[in-house]
Amino acid sequence: MRIRIDEIKDEGLDLESEEAAASYPTLVEAAEAEGCVFVSPLQTRLRLVRIGEMIEVEGTVESRVRLACSRCLAEFEDPLAGRFALTFARELPEVTDEAGGEEVELNAEEMGLILFHGEEIDLGEAIAEQVIMALPMHPLCQEECRGLCPQCGTNLNETDCGCERPAFNVKFAALKNIKMDK
Repeated sequence: MRIRIDEIKDEGLDLESEEAAASYPTLVEAAEAEGCVFVSPLQTRLRLVRIGEMIEVEGTVESRVRLACSRCLAEFEDPLAGRFALTFARELPEVTDEAGGEEVELNAEEMGLILFHGEEIDLGEAIAEQVIMALPMHPLCQEECRGLCPQCGTNLNETDCGCERPAFNVKFAALKNIKMDK
């Protein structure tokens, strides 16, 4: 998704789009690595505002994804939603140290800026990054998911296998009988 800078007027620019996840190659690659499949297009709403030489972008992105539960491995669909705010700049502003008055050298990432060149901003990579960050790290089919039996592999959400559960091994169990003198 490319936006020409001259399209952003003084009152700002509102955009809405609906694109297939395949339009974002880095997103598809990252999703496949996580075992995630997009089952609906990405719906993006953006508000772009020009502030001097910088462009502020606030937006939301929504979709539906199919994931594998991190406890029981069952596939399930889940809504995906993320809010974000990004700032694009042609060049880094000068920053001075308040105490010493000396110029401080910071890079774009440390300042929270995304550098762009020319008369267009490519929002594709930034939107893909925001979607990747919205993906759950440990997806759960349900909050109470009981997972798989560690002995026989039965999905404990569907049935109780009857296997005897081993005693929970705590790292500091050897210290439970230590008596300390006061």
